[in-house]
Amino acid sequence: MVAEQFSHVRHWVFDLDNTLYDPAARLFDQIEVKMNAYVMRELGVDATEANRLRGAYWRDHGTTLAGMMLHHGVEPWPYLREVHDITLDHLDPDPVLAEAIGALPGRRIVYTNGDGEYAARVLEQRGLSKVFDAVYGVEHANWRPKPERAAFDLVFAAENLNPKTAAMFEDDVRNLAVPHALGMKTVHVAPKALPDPPEHVHHHTADLSGFLGQLK
Repeated sequence: MVAEQFSHVRHWVFDLDNTLYDPAARLFDQIEVKMNAYVMRELGVDATEANRLRGAYWRDHGTTLAGMMLHHGVEPWPYLREVHDITLDHLDPDPVLAEAIGALPGRRIVYTNGDGEYAARVLEQRGLSKVFDAVYGVEHANWRPKPERAAFDLVFAAENLNPKTAAMFEDDVRNLAVPHALGMKTVHVAPKALPDPPEHVHHHTADLSGFLGQLK
């Protein structure tokens, strides 16, 4: 039974983007347009190069912001507020998910590579604000992004989280490697399971509400 595998969990850690809402909402379509425009303006490059750098920095450093800070000295807050200045009108409240998360025993937190201000907006739009005990953004990890071990260590220390009694829900598989190594239960949340999932993925679900419903 799935419930038995999570019976020890007292800290429930959820990523935000494409985890607490369906990827079909395509918020990152808006965000990527903003990122490319920012990179073009700040670095004086054309659209093709900006798009290449955005993707390369995400791949190599965990986030585009991390690459921009490391290689170009970009200040994080102006960048984050600009790229997250998007419309959330097409995100709907999800009372079923809110009930499922709210029923979990222990503390329930959001940990995102975005910032806390943006996370709060998304949670409010989804009707999930009241079911979480805390929200941690990249600013709480001293601007270090997942999947860096140091980022997890900073956030988990701030939360006083014991990984041995915690679970992590993420859409980005690489961000589950450290939680797994620390002893957390890991759940890949995505429309499709990987054909050959890595060993650091314990479970996959395309239906977060349904999965959580099995843990009662």
